[in-house]
Amino acid sequence: EVRLLESGGGLVQPGGSLTLSCAASGFTFNRFGMSWVRQAPGKGLEWVARMGSDGGNIVYEPYVKGRFTISRDNAKSMLYLQMNALTTDDTGMYYCLRGQDTTSRGPGTQVTVSS
Repeated sequence: EVRLLESGGGLVQPGGSLTLSCAASGFTFNRFGMSWVRQAPGKGLEWVARMGSDGGNIVYEPYVKGRFTISRDNAKSMLYLQMNALTTDDTGMYYCLRGQDTTSRGPGTQVTVSS
């Protein structure tokens, strides 16, 4: 059974930083690309970033490029998202995905950017 557990969210002021983590289990982590998506209140899922199984083929959506960094530790089956220069538009629930499978997401971690 695929299990993904996101953590690291919280309340941060505009301009601040957070690092999200995603603990993966139930599958061979180093064989799959991984993604981060988010969902703002009242809106649909929005892609944030994705990367290949070996840490390559990194893609960022334009609205986070230059501010967010996706990374992974295959030895620990962990995915990360370093978020800098946060704005109120970054507020939402953040989920990690196995590949681009939106049904694989875990419970998510809430990020709230507010002064």
